[in-house]
Amino acid sequence: MSAAHDAVERIYREEYGRVVASLVRRFGDIDVAEEAAGEALLTALERWPADGVPPNPGGWLTTTAARRAIDKLRRESRRDAKHQAALMIDDDTPHEPTGVVEDDRLRMVFTCCHPALAPEARVALTLKLLGGLTVAEIAQAFLVPETTMAQRITRAKKKIRDAHIPYRVPAPADLTARLGGVLAVVYLVFNEGYLASAGDTPVREELTGEAIRLGRVLRQLLPDVPEVTGLLALMLLTEARRPVRFAGGELVPLHEQDRGGWDRALIAEGHDLVRACLAAGRPGQYQLLAAVNAVHTDAPTAADTDWGQIATLYAQLETIAPSPVVSLNRAVAVAELDGPEVALALVDRLDLTAYHPWHATRADLLRRVGRSAEARAAYDAAIAATGNDAERAYLARRRGSLAP
Repeated sequence: MSAAHDAVERIYREEYGRVVASLVRRFGDIDVAEEAAGEALLTALERWPADGVPPNPGGWLTTTAARRAIDKLRRESRRDAKHQAALMIDDDTPHEPTGVVEDDRLRMVFTCCHPALAPEARVALTLKLLGGLTVAEIAQAFLVPETTMAQRITRAKKKIRDAHIPYRVPAPADLTARLGGVLAVVYLVFNEGYLASAGDTPVREELTGEAIRLGRVLRQLLPDVPEVTGLLALMLLTEARRPVRFAGGELVPLHEQDRGGWDRALIAEGHDLVRACLAAGRPGQYQLLAAVNAVHTDAPTAADTDWGQIATLYAQLETIAPSPVVSLNRAVAVAELDGPEVALALVDRLDLTAYHPWHATRADLLRRVGRSAEARAAYDAAIAATGNDAERAYLARRRGSLAP
């Protein structure tokens, strides 16, 4: 594929969520919106390599997709009251949202995260409609067959249609109750972009950027909800480290990163947000995770890290939101405080054999206690369990450094 086609697809991926959300607002039909957005991509692939990328590519895609949708509705004579109203809207509807509550993508998030949908369907639908991931990419991210994920997404869209789930931000009285599911999905979208679980793309910046943008919008809507502030802080402090997270085609772990390359503006903003939400005295899981990241980003060097504070924060997180992954992270802190043997005993008790960071953590701890043969096998398991090329390269190098 040509470089021009690659550029078109990159822009389309970045704009997909905005285009589809705008079309769903206008036409009230997810399938119509997705089909029209796909047709707009084909038109862009035909025209942009020769004519050049338009000054406002997102607006061009939205307008082109809207025209395709109108043509389709006219051909199929699907002109009920909703579609009649959509056809009356001028094709040059502004591309940018007019305000927080009017933000089309925020409406789409609450639609995708409606409690009537199964939790796994909420994430899949958000990644499909807001993040522009293909069904195959979503299936790979969640380790299920592509056919299973396709059925999950189809059922979710049918549920939205049949149950008449509204395309809107909930009323204030309902907003808090719906928020937990939305925050979970936004964070999963961020992680899917930041961790880039498959392929040779280290980070999907359009996904991390979209998650952070949605986090900012949510905080504007709910400035007094500490967990909203905590999630935004967590994403900003994580994103701040992205510029130096990869080098030479390899993952660079936190303790090896050049801290001079971290984004200090994001760190300062994140620290301010952590202080603001923790002052409320109601720490939730996102606030505690943000506080962990604040401790890491406050240390001038890896050696200066306050591992005692990190272990305490993870212990508190185990109390309010227990999970094997939280316990794994606490064990990493314990290794720095009490030694790798103590941490290894904690790690070996966790049922995380399908989770590649568990294998990678075990491998490192086994290396540190001199059990090279077992460490080699653990590195092999970690390499086999991750689909990210940069992470595989790092793990392979670590494996190669083991003593015979």
